[in-house]
Amino acid sequence: MQFKSELMQREINYFFNAWVFFTRFPAPKWVVFQDEHLQEGARYFSLVGLILGLLCAGCFYLLNLVFTVDLAVLLTMVICVLATGAFHEDGWADCCDGFGGGYAKTQILTIMKDSRLGTYGVVGLIGLLATKYLVLLNIAQFDMGFGWVLVCGFAASRFMATAVIYSLDYVQFDGTSKSKPLATDIRLEHLMFSAALGLIPLWMLSSIAFWGVHGLLAISLWSGLLSASVVTVALARYFKVRIGGFTGDCLGAVQQISEVFFYLTVVLVWSLAG
Repeated sequence: MQFKSELMQREINYFFNAWVFFTRFPAPKWVVFQDEHLQEGARYFSLVGLILGLLCAGCFYLLNLVFTVDLAVLLTMVICVLATGAFHEDGWADCCDGFGGGYAKTQILTIMKDSRLGTYGVVGLIGLLATKYLVLLNIAQFDMGFGWVLVCGFAASRFMATAVIYSLDYVQFDGTSKSKPLATDIRLEHLMFSAALGLIPLWMLSSIAFWGVHGLLAISLWSGLLSASVVTVALARYFKVRIGGFTGDCLGAVQQISEVFFYLTVVLVWSLAG
């Protein structure tokens, strides 16, 4: 019985290490924070995304009670950014600057490590946020199951980042990277665990749809997952060719781009069906 208690304590520590790393929310004071715990906590990245998705979906429905749908979507995006501290958006912007302005590996990594935001980063960030806003607005306006789509997009996109950690080598420019705890390998069983957590919302909805509740929504979500997977593979290959692996900024870019492609595909499926 004590062994089970110790095992549970370790897993809770792993989860909260991932939770605090990817959000601005606190953890209980008794949680132990270590680099190795964050590495082990990679298996919970999808669960962190799922919880954040539930939080943001709930905020949207509450906001939509008093605001128009467009303003509710915008404020929900603001809440999402505040909840994560723009962690993933920052990675995407740094990637835009690094890969847009650099040619050789060392040059790309140097630019990405620079805290200043360049033209490529600004343009990339504006384009990403504008696209995300418009596509989420479409989903909300045309009653495409906004809450389900948001939860599934959050969870699945975090899994995509986990898959990149598993499939590529970590590229370390020097010892100052904030993603250094993620540098070591993630075991296959941890990847499968993360996949189970990331795909639970999709699996549940498909089970419901099997009984005829809303088959089109299930089809659109699984199509979104396929689209997110394809773009993740493409990004991983690009990172491999350009810098030989991934950095923490690359993971942020994968999460953001796969999430946007997830939403875009949902809208595309509904448009073709309708």
